[in-house]
Amino acid sequence: MKPPVINFSTLQSVVEVSATLAFALSGLLAGARKRLDAVGLCVVAGLSAFGGGTLRDVLLDRRPFFWVEHADWLWALMALAFGAMLFMRRRHLAVTERAIEWPDALGLGLFTANGSWIALQAGMPAIVAVLMGVITATFGGVLRDIVCNEIPVAFHDHRPYALCSFVGGWVVVAAVQLQVPQWAAISAAATITVLLRALALWTGWTLPAWRMGK
Repeated sequence: MKPPVINFSTLQSVVEVSATLAFALSGLLAGARKRLDAVGLCVVAGLSAFGGGTLRDVLLDRRPFFWVEHADWLWALMALAFGAMLFMRRRHLAVTERAIEWPDALGLGLFTANGSWIALQAGMPAIVAVLMGVITATFGGVLRDIVCNEIPVAFHDHRPYALCSFVGGWVVVAAVQLQVPQWAAISAAATITVLLRALALWTGWTLPAWRMGK
């Protein structure tokens, strides 16, 4: 019996759906922690889920946007926001800070891999493709934190975040150069990015901060 053939377009859709859910969840939790209303929760969850990918597509002149092509996601986000307001209580937010980190790490890896791959397929140079992966993966969270009136986590917690994404982007580039199957390239880049971020969270490893001399 032949093993099932993995259709890359299907895999790419699964990646985008999984990443969208992960980032929407992180946005929802951040908005709930700030006690936003239903409109605020929808906006923050939407920015988290679609902000980085939308910016990437604008820069690559790529249409249609993911959330335009898959408009059902907008209904799902609104339902998620209203459901959170009905069922989430203060006790559910006691571990919000920790809860946000893990879905955010998953989204980081998935969006990095997908964003870098899309840029390579658009004919971008390797460094541009890697940076597009970083933009895809990090700018949703940046927009989320800005709207929630916080310095973006990617800029101030000193734990590797964009750096993990940067490494993951180069994994995609290397895999393409080695002619690794598409599904394997995406999977490897996402896995390495998530593991690097998880390792940073688990060990408390931090990047050096800027120190101003007297």
